[in-house]
Amino acid sequence: MITRGFSSGRKPPTDADARIPPGQYLEQGFPVLSAGPTPRVRTEDWSFTLKHGPRPIKTWNWTEFNALPLAKMTRDIHCVTAWTKFDTAWQGVLVDDILADAGIEPPTAFTLALSFDGYTTNVPTQDLTAGKAMVALLYEGKPITPDHGGPARLLVPHLYFWKSAKWLNGLQFTERDEPGFWELRGYHIYGDPWREQRYTSDP
Repeated sequence: MITRGFSSGRKPPTDADARIPPGQYLEQGFPVLSAGPTPRVRTEDWSFTLKHGPRPIKTWNWTEFNALPLAKMTRDIHCVTAWTKFDTAWQGVLVDDILADAGIEPPTAFTLALSFDGYTTNVPTQDLTAGKAMVALLYEGKPITPDHGGPARLLVPHLYFWKSAKWLNGLQFTERDEPGFWELRGYHIYGDPWREQRYTSDP
């Protein structure tokens, strides 16, 4: 028997629903959020330095860095302000290939991402390796614009997007998990969107 005019009001979950972490909504645009003014870094002035503590391991200029193997990564990204954007397409250098070119294995379990404007954010080293993260140079096949962190930004798509530091100029291996800019101001030390780790008080 069919009873017309009655519905539970619930819709079956879709593939899109399964890709959106708790507390997030789907965003079609690409909002711009920054902690301060946007740096305008010329590629001729750009450099990237790998460090172990304060000691530099290796530095690349723009030309040298772009000569490293380029990889493609298409991922959903999740901002702590609650938007999620599907299928963002990036090209850049995997952190694994940066380490290989420097001739090292990760020396510590913790890493700080360093930016030209003084911004920092902490990421466990294991979240940067094994193909999980890159230094992105292109977005949708074009140079990354300054407002989105160009000329180069970190991409760690499985964590909240504040961990994908804009205007990147280095990675520093640290002996302990040192909180970065937003972590010192109440954001979660790790930032897993699927566990809603937005703030320090979140488990």
